[in-house]
Amino acid sequence: MTTIALMGAGGQMGIRITRKLKDNPDYKTIYVEVGDKGKAKLAGLGLSATAQDEAVAQADVVILAVPDRLIGPICNDIVPMVKSGAMVMGLDPAAGYAGMLSDRRDISYFITHPCHAPMFGDETDPEAQQDFFGGDKAKQSIVCSLHQGPDEDYARGEAIARVIYAPILKAYRVTTEQMAILEPALVETLGLSCVYVMKEAMDEAVRMGVPEAVAQDFLFGHVRCMMGEVFLLAGATLSEGARLAVAEAKEQIFQPDWMKIMKIDSIKDSVRKITRAAG
Repeated sequence: MTTIALMGAGGQMGIRITRKLKDNPDYKTIYVEVGDKGKAKLAGLGLSATAQDEAVAQADVVILAVPDRLIGPICNDIVPMVKSGAMVMGLDPAAGYAGMLSDRRDISYFITHPCHAPMFGDETDPEAQQDFFGGDKAKQSIVCSLHQGPDEDYARGEAIARVIYAPILKAYRVTTEQMAILEPALVETLGLSCVYVMKEAMDEAVRMGVPEAVAQDFLFGHVRCMMGEVFLLAGATLSEGARLAVAEAKEQIFQPDWMKIMKIDSIKDSVRKITRAAG
C-alpha cells in the first residue's frame, strides 16, 4: 500500500483531495495541516492532523496542496527528509517551471492539474451540470508531467492524479513547460483577463439600463454559441457584421503586441512572480 502525506490537507484544495483519499483502500493517507480552520475541517471528517516531519518521513508520495508561494519554502523543509525513491507531487506547474523545487536527484517530482469540467460536455445530472470546477459530480480531464524521475514513475503519479481529480475523462501527458503555457499563460493571463473584461462590460450594460438577468442570459448564451462557432466550426457561421465588429474592436481592446504574453520569456517571468507573491 502506498503511503501519502497530504500537505495542506484542510485547505481549499486539500480538503477536496482529503475526501477522495480518506476511504480509498489503495492508499494510506497522513494529513498535514497547521491552520486551525483546516484542522477543524479535518475534524469534521473524523480525521486529525499529523506533524509534518512525522508524516513526510513515512511517505512514499508527498502531495503539495498548498499555495504556489509556499511550495519553495516547504520543499526546502521537507525534501531533505523524504525517503529515497519517494515522489513529491505538485498541483500546479508554476513552482516547478520557476525552479523552486529543491534539488535532490534520488526522488521524483510529478505535477498534475485539472482541465475542469468541459463547456461542451455530456452531463445530464443537474448536480453535475452545476459542478463548474469538476471532480465532484462532473467528469473532467487532467494534465500530468513527470518533472523529474524515472519514466516508470509516470504511471504511479497518474494513478494518484486520477483518484484525487476523479471522475476523469482523459489524462494527458505533457511537459512542465507545456503545462505552464496552458496555465498561467493561456487560461489565467489571457482567458481570465478576458472574462473579467466581459464582466465589467456586462456591468456597464446594466448601468446603462439593461436588466441584469437579461444581460447575463444574453451574454452567457452568446459566449457558449461563439465558443462553438469559433473553436468547433472554425467561424464558418459568423456573419459579416460580426466579423467586422471583431476586426474593429480588437484594435481598440488589445495592444498590437498582446501575443507576447504567450512567449516563453513572459511565461517564465509570470511564474516567478506567482511563486514569489506575498499574501
